[in-house]
Amino acid sequence: MSEAAPSEAAASAASASPAAQPALWLKNPLAIHTPAGVDARGGLVIRDGRIVETVSSGATPATPYDEVYDASRHVVTPGLVNTHHHFYQTLTRAWTPVVSAELFPWLKGLYGLWAGLTPRDLELATTVALAELLLSGCTTAADHHYLFPAGLDDGIDVQVDVVRRLGMRATLTRGSMSLGEEDGGLPPQRTVQEAEVILADSRRLVDAYHERGDGAVVQIALAPCSPFSVTTDLMRETAALADELDVRLHTHLAETIDEEDFCREMFGLRTVDYLESVGWLGDRTWLAHGIHFDDSEIARLGAAGASVAHCPMSNMRLASGIARGIELEDAGVNVGIGVDGSASNDASNMIQEVRQALYIQRLRYGAASITPERALDWATKGSARALGRTDIGTLEVGMQADLAMFTLDDLRFSGAHDPLAAIVLCGAERADRVMVGGTWRVTDGAIVGLDVPQLIAHHSEAARALLAGHTSGR
Repeated sequence: MSEAAPSEAAASAASASPAAQPALWLKNPLAIHTPAGVDARGGLVIRDGRIVETVSSGATPATPYDEVYDASRHVVTPGLVNTHHHFYQTLTRAWTPVVSAELFPWLKGLYGLWAGLTPRDLELATTVALAELLLSGCTTAADHHYLFPAGLDDGIDVQVDVVRRLGMRATLTRGSMSLGEEDGGLPPQRTVQEAEVILADSRRLVDAYHERGDGAVVQIALAPCSPFSVTTDLMRETAALADELDVRLHTHLAETIDEEDFCREMFGLRTVDYLESVGWLGDRTWLAHGIHFDDSEIARLGAAGASVAHCPMSNMRLASGIARGIELEDAGVNVGIGVDGSASNDASNMIQEVRQALYIQRLRYGAASITPERALDWATKGSARALGRTDIGTLEVGMQADLAMFTLDDLRFSGAHDPLAAIVLCGAERADRVMVGGTWRVTDGAIVGLDVPQLIAHHSEAARALLAGHTSGR
């Protein structure tokens, strides 16, 4: 048996033909995060993109294998799953005019800048966001793209190409804004679209790209931006279309008190009442942020089987509040983790987001209630369920072989005693290896086949050009 990991060339060949993958024993990890009752301390056997055996401590596989990778330096987790992001925002990180703004003024300050996005901008921004996520141990990401200025009609098509090129999984949402300033909404008119255009493109994208079943690489969901940027009719029509096409629904909800006030003034309803009134209160729906729910609303969300993407860093950056994670979960809501936009988080790092979720939730509930394992579960199994997936998010037999591997070689880990807790508490930043569907996508801390310095140069140039165009009024 070979004691070396598959080469990059072999990884590329396996990606092109998953059925040809050799069986791999990922042997004797330093620590591994598995569901209760699953002993994989001896490692995992992976064949044809799936986990086919979990090996108990001290045992050898019963399943035949072709290659061995010695994981004794690595903490192994399921691939992290990001439930909420805005990839395009990597172009507007740390922009001075909104550095210290809360949500509504932050949005108003940025909408005009974002209206200048081009297809090339979006391609570069998506590549940067996904690359940063991948390096942090993320294997599946949901993006909420709702900006379609003139010339960016095929924005989701651009994103599909990038996802496939990097070899990750993604839920790409066809977002929308239809309620402009002239009609009492928040976004400027040049950033909104007519409902019929939005719905027709939503149908086109589902027909063209949505994959179903285990191992899906690209899935499409429908995602009106928020109650303050779309009409009530569009919310209802989108829910009906999602039901017809059997896809998921996503939107921002209960992120700030300003949003609660807007719903009361515009619709005469609290946010969850509004959600129910437009046909969204169901198990297709996952909601970004979900901070300002009262007890009865949490109970209703749980009874409906809805999910919430908890975005701790963005919530802190914009001073929005702290989601009620344990109460949501106890009520039956699937709780996942999202990094949110890279202009309200200013990073796209999932393992750091796990750490922040742990700490901010401890502020609400105390240290004993939020363990590192629970925070990791939110970012893996909980996030996967929020996206409607049962084939990813845990390391057990039959699941897709999506995993992240972290070493404890950095100075920050010196003196750490519990390896699994250490990657959260000591602040892991970067995975050493990442596998998606049995194929190595990150090896030795680098993304296979991606020239990162060149990407940074092109992306930085695009960011400068976007700002220059905004400043000049183009």
